[in-house]
Amino acid sequence: MFKDCREIQETVINEKGRAPFDLAVVLGSGLGALADHIEEPSAWPYQRFDCFPENMVAGHQGRLVAGMFMGWRVLVFQGRYHLYQGYSATQVALPARIAHVLGCPRLLLTNAVGGINPSFEPGDFMYIADHINLMGDNPLRGNFPNPFVDLSSLYLDSLYPPLHEFAIRNQIRLHRGVLCAVQGPSYETPAEIRAMKLLGADAVSMSTVPEAIMARYLGMDVVGLSYISNHAAGLSPVPLLHEDVLSAGKSAERHLVDLVSQLIGLWQGAASTSV
Repeated sequence: MFKDCREIQETVINEKGRAPFDLAVVLGSGLGALADHIEEPSAWPYQRFDCFPENMVAGHQGRLVAGMFMGWRVLVFQGRYHLYQGYSATQVALPARIAHVLGCPRLLLTNAVGGINPSFEPGDFMYIADHINLMGDNPLRGNFPNPFVDLSSLYLDSLYPPLHEFAIRNQIRLHRGVLCAVQGPSYETPAEIRAMKLLGADAVSMSTVPEAIMARYLGMDVVGLSYISNHAAGLSPVPLLHEDVLSAGKSAERHLVDLVSQLIGLWQGAASTSV
């Protein structure tokens, strides 16, 4: 299974050893600077491996970084692919498959999103509690044994309360909410945003859901952390621009590193108590 991941699997093992990795992190638009905090890093451009699609979107550097962070062996995917580039949900879920073959039991997904919930402001963060998939595709469509995976507890929820307490102490605005995923690439219309709000969505994104579904299928724990880069369409008089999303991501770097560090510490504590 996942023969297309064999080359990158062998490359990482040859460089970093056969010990399983503890965590994989996928970094969204403008959020790639977290990879600079990895210790003892080894890095490979995606284009070195045939399993990755060819074209990256602006704001996604397109490389895999492997190293240490807070005592854990981590894989950091500095950039991702999207359905709006013409790829399938299975293709864009590739980071989850690579993480799986390298032994990761945990996947942290980050993204930049548009805020739908009126209490969400640009600069806030959202811990993903659930999602609504309006992408029109599923990464398990095709030749996957027993693809009927239960998604009722897809996102790990137990880490949110202590993470929220940490955020309050450090003056970081962190919410818990539902992510709606659409295909893009055009931004949503105001009418579509109103419909998503009626469905229960708190934020909207063009990514993340395919990786989350694939990871859950592979038995991984999944946490999603969204950065509210802008108000969704119709909720602000300012036109939506991709450049503004990237700029907002850069301003989120410090708080993102703080939240991820605390999140890993909580994950480590949960792992030690379960042994």
